[in-house]
Amino acid sequence: MSLTLPGSVAVGLTLAFYLSGVGSWSSPFAFTSVMIGLFFGAIGSITYFLSERINILDAEVKQRRLNEVEREKREVEAHLRLLQAQIEPHFLFNTLANVSSLIEVDASQARRLLDRLNDWLRVALARTRSERTTLGDELTMLENYLQILQMRFGTRLRWQIDANEEVRSIKFPPMLLQPLVENAIRHGIEPKIGGGKLRISASIAQGLLHLHVDDDGAGFSDKTGGSGAGLENIRARLTAIYGASAKLDLQTNEMGGVSSMLELPL
Repeated sequence: MSLTLPGSVAVGLTLAFYLSGVGSWSSPFAFTSVMIGLFFGAIGSITYFLSERINILDAEVKQRRLNEVEREKREVEAHLRLLQAQIEPHFLFNTLANVSSLIEVDASQARRLLDRLNDWLRVALARTRSERTTLGDELTMLENYLQILQMRFGTRLRWQIDANEEVRSIKFPPMLLQPLVENAIRHGIEPKIGGGKLRISASIAQGLLHLHVDDDGAGFSDKTGGSGAGLENIRARLTAIYGASAKLDLQTNEMGGVSSMLELPL
């Protein structure tokens, strides 16, 4: 700046004197013209450098925001993986305990149960670690899960899944419905003499995905009352994924049992 600014003013005035034929370096207003040129040149240079500095700072702020968003995204993903990892062991431990009890009394049934469990694990591990899953994937997993449980409950467990192809194609977080089904069976159908029926339904209304897990079992007990680790995990996952735009409600059915209702934005 100290060299180019005065030099450019001097060259500019020299060209002006030559092209216009008016004035020269010996003219009394030459010094004034130089000062005016330096003044406006300095203002233009300062404006340019300030603009460049603002652009640099703006780029740095945007980069920091991107880094924070990526960090928060990684934290949310890690949190979701942790919550999923807390859900899976309940089913695994119960199934393995069932296999252990069947080995002595019905080895062939224990073998079939292990085969089912191997199939479930193979698909479950692949889908829970996938970033893109659909409601259809989740319902297929649940059907496999219920088939495993039916080997234990027999005719005491009946179920129905109502979801059309449009609903099944919707993107859906993995392992979000299974804890609701687990609760319905563990606290509703299993304690009831004669067992009961489980119904899973999905529909779209008013821009929301509505999911229902209904049972006609024993209903809420004093110990559960609509709370528990599985339900808290679901609520935590809903908050992490959807914020305040998703909700989970539980209520007692008039004819007995419990209805769990999920509402998720599309």
